[in-house]
Amino acid sequence: MFEMRFTRHEKVIEGLNITDEMVSPDSVTRQLNDQISLAKAFLVIAKESSNLQFAWELSAQIRNSQILLSNAALRRTPLTTSESETAIRDMALLLFQAQQLHYDSATMIMRLKAKIQGLEEQMNSITEKSSKYGQIAAEEVPKSLYCLGVRLTSEWFKNSNLQRKLKENRQTALKLKDNSLYHFCVFSDNILATSVVVNSTALNSKNPEKVVFHLVTDEVNHAAMRAWFTMNSFAGVTVDVQKIEDFSWLNASYVPVLKQLQDSDTRSYYFSGSGGDNRTPIKFRNPKYLSMLNHLRFYIPEVFPALKKVVFLDDDVVVQKDLSALFSLDLNGNVNGAVETCMETFHRYHKYLNYSHPLIREHFDPDACGWAFGMNVFDLVEWRRRNVTGIYHYWQEKNVDRTLWKLGTLPPGLLTFYGLTEPLNPSWHVLGLGYTNVDPKLIETGAVLHFNGNSKPWLKIGMEKYKPIWDKYVDYGHPLLQQCNVH
Repeated sequence: MFEMRFTRHEKVIEGLNITDEMVSPDSVTRQLNDQISLAKAFLVIAKESSNLQFAWELSAQIRNSQILLSNAALRRTPLTTSESETAIRDMALLLFQAQQLHYDSATMIMRLKAKIQGLEEQMNSITEKSSKYGQIAAEEVPKSLYCLGVRLTSEWFKNSNLQRKLKENRQTALKLKDNSLYHFCVFSDNILATSVVVNSTALNSKNPEKVVFHLVTDEVNHAAMRAWFTMNSFAGVTVDVQKIEDFSWLNASYVPVLKQLQDSDTRSYYFSGSGGDNRTPIKFRNPKYLSMLNHLRFYIPEVFPALKKVVFLDDDVVVQKDLSALFSLDLNGNVNGAVETCMETFHRYHKYLNYSHPLIREHFDPDACGWAFGMNVFDLVEWRRRNVTGIYHYWQEKNVDRTLWKLGTLPPGLLTFYGLTEPLNPSWHVLGLGYTNVDPKLIETGAVLHFNGNSKPWLKIGMEKYKPIWDKYVDYGHPLLQQCNVH
């Protein structure tokens, strides 16, 4: 038994490449190594305490001990007590001195904790600044796009041929209400981004002449948007441009968001940056979340009263497959066809909504699967029958104090379409190109690629490796784009 145990012991030593000297209780090599490890820890604290003289002495002694160990390793013979005695004694004196200077374990732990806390505070400050600057960069309109809008507006008002061309196109009016065609809607104030959505859809459509785009923008960009889509053709696709200000029914007496904008606390929260809890992250206080172009998605049946089915697209997507099959999908009596995003726990309801509030807790499963706006198929007949806009109004009014949710249009969308959403195949809508790395296989097979996140492809902070996907649908040789240095 003793021999078997001894043999096993030898095998363990051999397997770990351990020498007899290393396991010997009298090993001076091990003693020197232990001293060096402790001295290195004390060296860090000495430098932190600005005791540079003592730090120099520790560094010198560490080098002396390391030289002894190195020489012994080169000659392949263990260190003797006589040759290491001086080094061990000198190091022991320095370590004792360090303890007298309160460089003991307790002091070291306290100082390291203080250092870690300081670094965490510094990191939090940097993270907060980065978030603020990133948000500002994401919301800033590039000079080149501002220039494009100005030049297009000027072109619209001075070029009567453009306005005449638009009025003479009588076929457009008929197509806008023809439910046998493929109707898409985009609500945006970004001309170039919207152009990419239309162009990519047109170029990848099997029957572009059956595609109809309904664009809604604001007063500021209306003339420019009309000019762009009148002077350029998109493979036979029909494009209509409206302005949101013409929808007289969108008023504060009907729309909760507009009513909330009349409240001084709400205006202060979103526009002054001083109202409410100052600890609320800047992304939650972005005024764009009160923009009616952003909330118009909840009024689609009223914007297009003659239509029965519409595909809603955000302006930060690129279409790279034919989307006509979306219009023959069976939504099984549901209103919203969307790609679910709950492959990870982050995208379940409890991450978007405040489950400490009884209204949320009583009505919604916290583990229900989230889904994405950006590419949605809406059955407008079913929407009207179920009064889905009324459901949206109910929840928007309940959230006047921002206690149900804080951010954007997705949380009210999750509440509004709860139990009314049909999951679509994930390949229809691939997300993440504006903030993270996406599996190349998903990008290759995806029908609609979504640049959701701050790193939009038309911004300098856009993710370079995904920008070519978007660039493919921009005609950088267009005279107006060249005049405005769009690249």
